[in-house]
Amino acid sequence: MGFHSILFETPEDGPPAGEVREPECFGDLNLDQIEQKVTQGYDEYNLTPYFRAALNRESAVRYRHDVMRDLGRHEISRCIHTFAQSMRKMRTALAQAEKLYYRRQKQWWFLEAASRYCDALRTLETTLQAVHPSSAGLREFSAWLSGYLRGEVFIGLQRDVVDLQTALEAVRYAVHIHGNAVTVLNYGGESDYSAYVAGLFERFKQGDVKDHSVELKEWPEMNHVEAQILDYVAALQPRPFAMLASFRLNHTGFLDATLASFDREVQFYIAYDAYIQICREQGLPFCYPMVSSSSKAERCDDTFDLALAHKLCGDKLPVVRNDFWLERSERIIVVSGPNNGGKTTFARAFGQLHHLARLGCPVPGSEAHLYLCDQIFAHFEREENTKDMRGKLQDDLTRMHAIVARATPRSVIVMNEIFSSTTLADALFLCRQIIKRIMERDALCVCVTFVEELTRLGAQTVSMVSEICPANPAARTFRIRRKAADGRAYANAVAEQYGLTHERLKERLAS
Repeated sequence: MGFHSILFETPEDGPPAGEVREPECFGDLNLDQIEQKVTQGYDEYNLTPYFRAALNRESAVRYRHDVMRDLGRHEISRCIHTFAQSMRKMRTALAQAEKLYYRRQKQWWFLEAASRYCDALRTLETTLQAVHPSSAGLREFSAWLSGYLRGEVFIGLQRDVVDLQTALEAVRYAVHIHGNAVTVLNYGGESDYSAYVAGLFERFKQGDVKDHSVELKEWPEMNHVEAQILDYVAALQPRPFAMLASFRLNHTGFLDATLASFDREVQFYIAYDAYIQICREQGLPFCYPMVSSSSKAERCDDTFDLALAHKLCGDKLPVVRNDFWLERSERIIVVSGPNNGGKTTFARAFGQLHHLARLGCPVPGSEAHLYLCDQIFAHFEREENTKDMRGKLQDDLTRMHAIVARATPRSVIVMNEIFSSTTLADALFLCRQIIKRIMERDALCVCVTFVEELTRLGAQTVSMVSEICPANPAARTFRIRRKAADGRAYANAVAEQYGLTHERLKERLAS
């Protein structure tokens, strides 16, 4: 099979057609923040659709892993960066060809763009072959590029570029200025007046002296006098300028679609790597997860909320890492514990992990085995919407009904403090019904809750608890540990700290 895309292994995988809307879970999981930071500074490439369009095949994920590993090698990264820079210069020349006013100047900038394009591709072929990439994506692209450079289309373009540049470089003319009159003549062997003037002043030079000359910048725009001089030169020597006009007509679409896509798509890898670099510099681990579309046994060590970590690393603040695992029939992680203990952050990290894994990106953690899900659903508490006149409980029920109806056995669901607006008894009843349906779907789920009874619904549920500092129950460690929920022990510890246990109260009342 020939080269298709550096991001998508097969046409089945992508690229996506048309507009790719932001997934509904992005806001709740702070994936919208990650997307905004990853794509910042890459506007010309429009990388947003690639961050939203996830993969569904194990092989497609591994395809990206291999490409990103290659790009982690300095010599390959430098090769791609050089190519991207050259293509950026080519686009700048094309933009000049469009926005400038004078016809022949527009034609020359179009020629310059084509010349830069040819140079960029020849350099890329040479350097890419020299660095010997190991990924299928870059090897297939390198082979495709070699074939393209030896094809009739590129050979014809390069030949026309060289012939036209040679013809234009051979143009010689003289300008005679007398008062307000400017006369353009064919070059007749006249001496170089600039060299003559420089020679006159050479005799006054006494060793090396400070250069007081003012640097004159060359602007791409021409004034009307320069344009008229060029028109007269073209009238005197029409052939090179006729070639220049024909060149643009003959090579209007010289930019190959596959190369344009490669130039754009490869930036996705570069942008994501640049985004996580600040976290790596602070010692946070990233790994290429082992993904499976069949096994729902999961494990991730030293993981963290990437959006939060990126902010903390920018401020040189520590980041708490957590582990989790699911084995055998376990599908649902129920997270409980004191408020402000990191439960919501853990839930977001779980959702982020699965989306980043579907993108084929390195994920936060030292080692990860993740299920390749088909969709991610998130339900986080929202403020009441006065426009639709729905209360929070009705809104929770409506949203959860929609999620359960759309979820499949391959889905991941993240729920955070649902039904907190109702009584404990009602919340327990409703949560049981929701989790029962999720169990029937056999979907993976994280449920952050204040209802401890949910941790004991069966073999499919796993209890994890946000830890407190043993010496100071009011202090949070922000670590989430796999253990049985015990809110009573936490309450007793707090009561002990503030002298509110039964025994202490009796002592105080007796005194």
